[in-house]
Formats: sequence, C-alpha cells, structure tokens
Amino acid sequence: MVWCDQVSQHQIGLIVLSRFIHLLSGGAAQGLVNALKASIETSTDTQLLCNFGAVGLMKQKLIDGAPCDVVILTAALIEQLTASGHVLAGSPRHLGLVKTGVAVKSGTSWPKVETSEQLKTALLAATGIYFPDPQLSTAGIHFMKVLKGLGIADTMASKLRPYPNGNAAMNAMAACDDPHVIGCTQVTEILITVGVDVVANLPLEFELATLYTAGVLSTSSYMAEAQAMIDILISQEHAALRAKGGFLPVA
Repeated sequence: MVWCDQVSQHQIGLIVLSRFIHLLSGGAAQGLVNALKASIETSTDTQLLCNFGAVGLMKQKLIDGAPCDVVILTAALIEQLTASGHVLAGSPRHLGLVKTGVAVKSGTSWPKVETSEQLKTALLAATGIYFPDPQLSTAGIHFMKVLKGLGIADTMASKLRPYPNGNAAMNAMAACDDPHVIGCTQVTEILITVGVDVVANLPLEFELATLYTAGVLSTSSYMAEAQAMIDILISQEHAALRAKGGFLPVA
C-alpha cells in the first residue's frame, strides 16, 4: 500500500497498460518530446518508450528491426525511409528547423563567433572542443566540415572531444572542470543541458539549419496513436514550446 501511495494516478494507469509507442529519434527532438511525454501518454493511452541518438544511428536501428512506431529524423532521411516503405506514406510532419550553434560552460566568458575569423580564433583558443559523432550525427558531420573550411582541422585534432550525440557532448562539457572549453552542436541540445549556454549560431558562412520531421512506421501496431503523438508535437498549441526549445517554423 505504501508503494501505491507513492505512485501517481497517471503512473498507475500506465503500469497496467500493455500498449507502448516506441520512438527512435535524433537528439535534436529530445527536449520537445520529454516536455510533452506525459501529455502524449495521457492523450493516446499508451506508454512512450524513447531512444534518442545520432540520426545515422537511429536510422540504422530502425532498418535493423528495433521496435519503432514513430521516428524523428532529418527530413532527408524521413524521405528516404518513406521511399523504402519503412515510413507510412502521408504520415510525415515537419517539427521545424534547428540551427547548429556554439556553446560554452555557464558562468564563463562568451567568445565572439559571429564571423568565420572570430570563430576560428575562439576554436584555436579553446583547450577542448565538445561535439557529437562526426560520422553519424548531423551536427558532428557538419562541424568537421567547418574545421576543414577554416583550415584548422589538423591543428585542432588533439583538442577534439567527440561523443555519441550532442546531448552526451553537452553533458560532458558541463561536467568538466576546464572553463576554457567550447562546444558545437544543435541549439536544441544545448538549450536543454544545465551548465552550458548558447553563445550564437554558427556564422552565416557555415550556417546549418536542419529540418526535422516525424513519421509513423508502416509496421506500427498503433498507427492512430502514433499519428496522434505527432499531431501533439506539431500542434499550434505547442508552437511556443517548440520555439523556446530551438525549433524554428518552416517558411
């Protein structure tokens, strides 16, 4: 009885449910999904089981047969998965555009990064650079292109601190004791991490605005509930929440 007293009515309802919506998602949507998780579960009478990570890894997990009802990836990858029959045609909906930004530890000085030369100076001055997987994540792949574009990829090699995804990179940066580190990932992942601040988006020369899209899996046993989840994520009711979390409206 003590156990029951410590569990909310919402949790009790979920415990007796056997219906689950499985989500595979790029890390960019983690903050938005977590903020609306309870609302989604209540509205769909399901329990939401989430797996967040680099978009390339999430796509591969889906193809390899991981449980999935809803997938949130870049629009380009969702288009590929729709063409291959993995995502139900007609189900994809855009969440919004996410820019890639520069981060520092909270309480430290903010470098100037508005121009490519300022960014180059800031990166060269940093003692460590935290960023997501340079092979599987959208921001990580792009950041390596930025370093090459600035002509400092080889120079910075020993300072690079890659992590499986942007959220992991930002949490590691927040936890480190060095105040002179810098980070680069999608702004949605910076904004949800306590202990780091968004300095600015990447300079226009290196700007990356990625469109994220959600779709229902063609093999889902709960297609109506999965689509309802997506409807909640993109609803006008939650437009302010998306904006606060770093999602820009699609023009």
